[in-house]
Amino acid sequence: MALPGGDTALTVTVTYGNEKHSLQVGSQEEGNQPTVRDMALLIEQVTGVPVSFQKLIYKGRSLKEMEQPLSTFGVKNGCKVMLIGKRKSPDEEAELKKLKDLELSVEHVAKKIEEVNKELGGIQKGFLAKNLQNEALHQLDKRIKGTAEQFMKILEQIDAITLPENFSDCKQKKKGLVKKVQAFLAQCDTVEGSIGQEMDKLQSKNMALAE
Repeated sequence: MALPGGDTALTVTVTYGNEKHSLQVGSQEEGNQPTVRDMALLIEQVTGVPVSFQKLIYKGRSLKEMEQPLSTFGVKNGCKVMLIGKRKSPDEEAELKKLKDLELSVEHVAKKIEEVNKELGGIQKGFLAKNLQNEALHQLDKRIKGTAEQFMKILEQIDAITLPENFSDCKQKKKGLVKKVQAFLAQCDTVEGSIGQEMDKLQSKNMALAE
């Protein structure tokens, strides 16, 4: 399995358990020396062990610095590199995809908080005629409540994903996503509170004018 790399390409033997793979590692950038990442990406293709799960060892030393050229670690043509790491199961990949899709939904819904916040800022700065403010604030209140509801639904979907103990990557992702949604829900509360304050202010002004 070769990558473009011309003269700078190296042939290395990667041992993984009982498997042995001879790889020709070239740099993805013309004329550059192949890096640890170039090798790790090739290893992922042939062994199915994701780059983030790989522990690469050469002469007892761990190759952690992904952007460093292999030559920095003394890796030459014909060298042997040992790989430790586990392949992801298709089941785990499927769960991870579900979580990634939900993460996209979260980011999409989060944009609505920004929009409401922006419009609220405009009202607070007096960019909207007084007689239109009440209706506009009611609309914003409705929108931020709807946004919070969407987050709650996503939270229920995340909660419904049950993961086996060994799906550590998914568990971490799930935990992070729950925290993210909870933070956005807190933002919704804050914005809702600000809208409420503006409504109260407007009401007080109107009452004062009416007296």
